[in-house]
Amino acid sequence: MSAALTRELVVAQTRALKLPGIARTFDSLARQARDAHWPHEDYLHEVLSAEQASRHESVIRQRLQEARFPEVKTLDTFDFAAAEGVSATQVHTLARGEWVTAPENLIFAGPIGTGKTHLAIALGVEATKQKRRVLFTRAADLVRQLLEARDTRELTRLQQRLLRVDVLIVDELGFVPFDRIGGELLFNLLTDRYERRATVVTTNLAFAEWVTVFAGDEKLTTALLDRLAHHATVLTTKGKSYRMRKRRTREEPS
Repeated sequence: MSAALTRELVVAQTRALKLPGIARTFDSLARQARDAHWPHEDYLHEVLSAEQASRHESVIRQRLQEARFPEVKTLDTFDFAAAEGVSATQVHTLARGEWVTAPENLIFAGPIGTGKTHLAIALGVEATKQKRRVLFTRAADLVRQLLEARDTRELTRLQQRLLRVDVLIVDELGFVPFDRIGGELLFNLLTDRYERRATVVTTNLAFAEWVTVFAGDEKLTTALLDRLAHHATVLTTKGKSYRMRKRRTREEPS
């Protein structure tokens, strides 16, 4: 059998067996094996390793797409030198993902524009690299979805779907207040996730101010904070908005 025909057969077999990693690499690895006189077992190991890596990357791409990040932010692009109140060592430790396994919560609290969302997304990206299911949503959007699901009698299905998410990132809690029903729905969701799944919350409010978001319901707010903060790492960002600082820098005369 000619080498060209053999190659075509292997390509057809990899497609039939859904082995894209082997399909992309078997030919170049075969040339390396011939040139370096690899044993057959070494060649087999290399092509299987290529397939394994391909599948891992495919899962990560899928997890990243499912996360619905508004944009992908990474720890490499976060300016720890300019961030006040944020420990680079602590954040990189969190990137290892033990808090997701535990599971525990993360709360990023601080003024607008101080890097809370960037850090939350970056740690979510790290979680996708560990094949975790991650979902990013703004708090107002999440409450709206819960209300709509309740009105269409799809609430249980939505709650179950959200409970399957390993890391739920709830961004901008405090920007938009909820009515009592919306607050209760969010409370129930986060209570269901308590000690079962990891949750990340970003907020521009101090804990004492959260009651203003939940229609003035002190009991509900206290109960929610009790669950969120029980197994939680709280990171407080400080300083002025990055965006405002950059804008002023651009406007300053040279």
